[in-house]
Amino acid sequence: MTQPKIMTFKELNISEPIWKALVNKNYETPTPIQVQAIPVALNGRDLLGIAQTGTGKTAAFAIPVIQQLNQVRPKGEKRVIKALILTPTRELAIQIDECFRDYARYTDLRHTVIFGGVKQKTQVDEIRQGTDVLIATPGRLLDLIGQKHISLAHIRHFILDEADRMLDMGFIHDIKRLLPMLPKKKQTLFFSATMPLAIANLSDSILHKPVKIEVTPVSSAVDTIEQGLYFVEKPQKRDLLITILKKEQSKSVLVFSRTKHGADKIARVLNKTGIGCEAIHGNKTQGARQRALTNFKSGKTRVIIATDIAARGIDIANLEMVINYDLPEVAETYVHRIGRTGRAGKSGRALSFCSQEEHVMLKGIQKLTGKKLDVQS
Repeated sequence: MTQPKIMTFKELNISEPIWKALVNKNYETPTPIQVQAIPVALNGRDLLGIAQTGTGKTAAFAIPVIQQLNQVRPKGEKRVIKALILTPTRELAIQIDECFRDYARYTDLRHTVIFGGVKQKTQVDEIRQGTDVLIATPGRLLDLIGQKHISLAHIRHFILDEADRMLDMGFIHDIKRLLPMLPKKKQTLFFSATMPLAIANLSDSILHKPVKIEVTPVSSAVDTIEQGLYFVEKPQKRDLLITILKKEQSKSVLVFSRTKHGADKIARVLNKTGIGCEAIHGNKTQGARQRALTNFKSGKTRVIIATDIAARGIDIANLEMVINYDLPEVAETYVHRIGRTGRAGKSGRALSFCSQEEHVMLKGIQKLTGKKLDVQS
């Protein structure tokens, strides 16, 4: 697909309050998915977006939703939930909420984020005060609907984000439970990095004559990322990681582990050697995960160890290096992982450790990307 010409946010007919907020964030040039999706969404059309994390899709759906809601909300009207953004993880929900805070700064709209793993009282209190936009994970949303704290009767905009990750995490049944609760007349924006059959069928069932937009195919790795490969057996991976991290002392590094137990083990080993780091995964409390992310984003810790699900919500603008301590079992996951670095035109580096038993995974990655990784000595 030929990408559209480079343009500015000013040319996308974005309203003055949102434009002012984008200027404050130093956003000038929209990404390809923003160029294509924002006009479609502003026209009220349903949309099917094939785009991986890091392509700017949050702004692609947040900006038009904010603009449409801000244009129709009469002063003094009682607030009801008019937009629902459904996302698979707590980290992603929080990240999307932060984006709404930034983009809606100069509007009168209110937004609320809800997710499990924490007490519900604060979230329920916010909803009772009235909110226009609800960002939610499926479990907590269904729970609060069941308790009559939330009604979806007034939804005008429904956004399903990271649909393939929803499938991976077993949320597909929750989504199917939620769909009948939504009004038939609404705008639906559906985003997924990949299109397995189950997700394609789901999109067919909930979208009405959608415009399909596809950017950065999952098989492509960003050109600005330098990709290296070490052939190393499992017992030697630990020493190799320590050596690399000590050599690259100034860099922020995201290390991927295949399992939660593995992430904890790597973190313990690194901390014992004086390399400050933290692990994040699904077994960590929400507070612990958020502290770890905050410390990493602020530079307080420069190394974070993560599993794939926990890392889906990590969006670090200047992440310099990704290390695949374990190769992923699904080749497409490799592209998602390394796409955490080399963002917004910046250079990045991705290193992968491959043991004898992981050679089959390496072949899958190289077949998908059409690129042989540079073997490091």
